[in-house]
Amino acid sequence: MRELLGTPLFGIGLTLLSYALAQLLYRRTGSIIFNPVAVSITAIIVFLLALDIPYADYAVGGRFVLFLLGPSVVALGFPLYTRRKEILVRKAPILIGILAGALTSILSASGLAWLLGGSRDVVLSLAPKSVTTPIAISIVEKIGGVAPLTAALVVVTGCLGAMCGPEFCRLIGVKDAASMGLAVGTAAHGIGTARMLEVDRLGGAIAGLAIGLNGLITAFILPLLFLLFR
Repeated sequence: MRELLGTPLFGIGLTLLSYALAQLLYRRTGSIIFNPVAVSITAIIVFLLALDIPYADYAVGGRFVLFLLGPSVVALGFPLYTRRKEILVRKAPILIGILAGALTSILSASGLAWLLGGSRDVVLSLAPKSVTTPIAISIVEKIGGVAPLTAALVVVTGCLGAMCGPEFCRLIGVKDAASMGLAVGTAAHGIGTARMLEVDRLGGAIAGLAIGLNGLITAFILPLLFLLFR
């Protein structure tokens, strides 16, 4: 048994099994509370703690799953390509919306942490929370935050955006699928985009575009803001 825990098969198998069961639960209940990503993450944490299995043993295989994060984001370019004509018609408001969303995300998260007395590391780690994980970690390593904390915050932000994003948009009167996809993709990156693809294909395509552009914009402006306020 111990030999199995030290192999990549354990981490990969546990991840795939927990996610498959979480997907089944989500489809059976239809409730946004049971978001598959959030449920599978929680299940894996509980499983490791209950059986006193070190995270390092899980990470041997978990790193292979993490590697697929990059290709999965690139795969979101397919719905973007299929709806490119509809997106090009909206190019100006999309660019303005993503820029506004990127600035709001950085200033609101870091500003609130600073006002509440958060340490410098916490403030910097919060800044790229709405950017997809590989970009967020790269940014934090450059400006001096805590990469593991940022990774956790990115996942939490994505899960919350996927669970509450479309419903919150409807609550405040945003019912247009394109506008909803722009907001959810900018705020909740890949996990939110996956949810938007379930809601509307055009909204999901725009959300996929928002992931890339928000990452690009944040990668440029965050170091500049860091130098400005340092």
